[in-house]
Amino acid sequence: MSSGVQVSDECVTKYNGLKLGHESRYILFRLSDDLREVVVDKVAPKDAPYSDFLDSLPANDCRYAVYDFDFTAEDGGQRNKILFVLWAPDSAKIKPKMLYTSSKDGLRKKLVGIATEIQATDRAEIDHSAVLEKVLRK
Repeated sequence: MSSGVQVSDECVTKYNGLKLGHESRYILFRLSDDLREVVVDKVAPKDAPYSDFLDSLPANDCRYAVYDFDFTAEDGGQRNKILFVLWAPDSAKIKPKMLYTSSKDGLRKKLVGIATEIQATDRAEIDHSAVLEKVLRK
């Protein structure tokens, strides 16, 4: 990783549980207190609503997230895509935003099977309808 930040094994293990076993609805990741490693911040149960995900994103700090997104396709069929989210709100300090952005690719490469990536700086960019529009385009 260009920032020197490592990814904990737990991140990959929890992600694989979400991807393969649908064990959770979403996972939040954060940088460790010493800023040297990406660690698991929160794992939500598989019945957690999208609003819970939005409420879990801190107003003034950055996070990474993966979300098991269910939706109805234009043909009426039920679909599911795994989203990767870089949450970097405008209100976050510059240093964390730079560190999260420069460390993103290292985490992203370890999480195989991501369908859609979203970089959000405010709630409108991660609103359910905005995400649905993005996944329907792919």
